[in-house]
This record gives sequence, structure tokens and C-alpha cells, in this order.
Amino acid sequence: MPRRLRVHLTGGFYHVTLRGNHQRAIFFTDSDRHLLNVIVARALANFDARLHAYCWMTNHLHLLMQVSIKPLANPMRDIAAGYARAIQLKLQTTGHFFERRYHATLVDADAYLLELIRYIHMNPVRAGLVADVSLYPWSSHHAYVGARNEPWVTTEFGLGMFSADRTRAISAYRVFVGSAADTEWAGSMSSNGGDEAVLGDKEFVARLRNDASSPVVRQSLTELISEACRRFQVEPDHLKSSIRDPYLTKVRAWIAHQASERHVATLAAVARTLGRNEATLRYAIRAYPSEIE
Repeated sequence: MPRRLRVHLTGGFYHVTLRGNHQRAIFFTDSDRHLLNVIVARALANFDARLHAYCWMTNHLHLLMQVSIKPLANPMRDIAAGYARAIQLKLQTTGHFFERRYHATLVDADAYLLELIRYIHMNPVRAGLVADVSLYPWSSHHAYVGARNEPWVTTEFGLGMFSADRTRAISAYRVFVGSAADTEWAGSMSSNGGDEAVLGDKEFVARLRNDASSPVVRQSLTELISEACRRFQVEPDHLKSSIRDPYLTKVRAWIAHQASERHVATLAAVARTLGRNEATLRYAIRAYPSEIE
């Protein structure tokens, strides 16, 4: 039976797992993990993708990746093939290094992003490898708490969901991870008709199906911004400027919220158009709920 096509969502968040063939180890020295870091960073840059969390376990990988217009298969192909070739050359072996294809779950970031970041970072603790998340060196937890500089990992988005102030956000993240309970995702997942599961509620799955099948010509982002300017009596240039004004922040939050509700554009697209940070926009939506209806 031929494989079904994976569903691509521009700006979508995917929890990806990739396992060694027959559950075998995929790392043999610390330098192997450092090599993977380099390969992942290169793939992210090549395909304009973002990595919001990772954990390199002994025989499998966890990644929380956000894609752009290029499908997830592109960076994952480069990561899997590049690492497998390098290790097989080192070990002088051949054959399948990874087990089949990677598994991907399309994630409703608004509802599950922080839980999933915590889930990924807590993997070594659940596996009994360490007693505390801070003791395992091969995850992005250290980038989130500011203990390690990994520019290829995007922490601003996740931390921005705690607070716009980075120091406060890191403190809140530490508390959040420290209060972790063992999470079971299976009950929250649904099928979207492709290879991936979907981590989201029925409304999220329905929205995905509508986006994939609807022939309706939707309002453009430019038109939505023009509507906001008329409604709130502001100038488009002011929305895109560096002016720090609470009223403009509320208008930007309204645009971002409506873009999602009307399926006009992703938050990433709104952020690029307005010259803002995704995390800042998401925080504004949460901070001004009564202003964005």
C-alpha cells in the first residue's frame, strides 16, 4: 500500500520522534551528539524552520519543530540522512540506521506548546536516566534557563508565553517544569487523514480540514490590516513601527487573533508583516482578551 501524503501546514508546529533501527543506540560518544547539533542547525537554516525544543535520548530523538513554506519532510530528510551517513562512515557499517520514517504529530500550539516543551525536556527523568531535568546535558532545557547559548534553538516563543520579560519568563518556566506530572498525550490526539496524529481538540482538527479543502477565497492579511486601521483609527505605518504604545499593542493583538480566527494567516506571517516577535504577539493576545473580540 502506498504511503499517504503528510499534511503540511505552513507555520505549523510538529512534535517529531525518530528512533534507531530495532531500538538500537544512535549515539556512541559525546561528539556524536555535538555532530547532530551541527547537522540540525544547518537543516533549520536551509529550510527556514525553527526548533523550539529537543532532547537527544540514547536510541531516539525528540524535536518540536515549526516549519515555514517548506514541508517538514525536507529538514527531517537532511537531519536523518546526514547523521546516518556520518555515523555509518565512522563505524564502517551499512544498512538502515533509523527505524522507518520519523513520526510527526501536528500540534495546536495555543493549547499544548508549553506542555509539550516540558514533556520533551522531562524525557530523561521519566526514563530514569537522571533525577532532575537539569542534570541531563542533551536537551534544550539548558537554553531555556539561559545556561547555554544555542542560537539554533528558538526559546523566545515558548518563554514569551510565560511573560514578556525574559527574567520573569525563565523563573516561571523553572516552576512549570518543576511541577511536571507524567503526561499522556494519546487521549488528546486525533486523526487528520494523513500520517500524523494531531494534538488538538475537535475544533483544531476541523480547522485543519477546512483549510485543506475549502475553495473559498479568503480575506488577505493586507485587507485585514486595513480593516483594523479603519476600525481603530490608526495608521498602517504606526502598526509596523517600533513605537511602544499600549493601544497599538492591542490593535496588533486584534489583527493576530482575527487572522487566526478567519484563517487569513498564521501568527508567524502576521509577526513578519508587522515587524514583531511571535511570542510578543501571542502574549498580547492573552493579555488583552476583552479587546480582541
